[in-house]
Amino acid sequence: MGLLTIIKKQKLKDKEIRCLILGLDNSGKSTIVNKLLPENEKDDEISPTVGFQIHTLEYNTDSQRYQIALWDVGGQTTLRPFWDNYFDRTDVLIWCIDASLPLRFSESFKELKCFLLRDEGRIGYDCQVIIAMNKMDLLQDARALDEIKTTITKQLGSMIPIVFVGCSGLTGEGLSELLSTIVSKREHMYMM
Repeated sequence: MGLLTIIKKQKLKDKEIRCLILGLDNSGKSTIVNKLLPENEKDDEISPTVGFQIHTLEYNTDSQRYQIALWDVGGQTTLRPFWDNYFDRTDVLIWCIDASLPLRFSESFKELKCFLLRDEGRIGYDCQVIIAMNKMDLLQDARALDEIKTTITKQLGSMIPIVFVGCSGLTGEGLSELLSTIVSKREHMYMM
């Protein structure tokens, strides 16, 4: 086995996955990111993201080692026109929805649809879309998750494949599923 083969194998085993995390303000994007980080990198207090933050975490499967770059972009109305600027080379789009706040569902769905339509040519095969239905710990009725899935599926139709993950950035519930979903599409691409 030559040196180039060894280098290639190592490079393939240590893959970076770029995740763009978008959603309305106060949907819990930064809370999810903070919960995923190693203990020594967590913030004690989380405040609304102004602009963006980038965090990297390592995720290992049986056969691969991944560096997951989490691009956490603010969701305030004034920042939304700039979301497209962060999309370049994105592997996974995570759209965060506050599942405990039905009053903002329609606004969130509208923003998601607008974003997907603007970037339609770039989303789909190369870019996986995950809807993180956050704040499950605050739900009185789990039917809200079904409502989110049904509404998004109706509005977007078969425009692009979407994976739905229920989670709580506060308790950590569902975050291991979120991570495995992030790497699942990439896993078979890098198998040797």
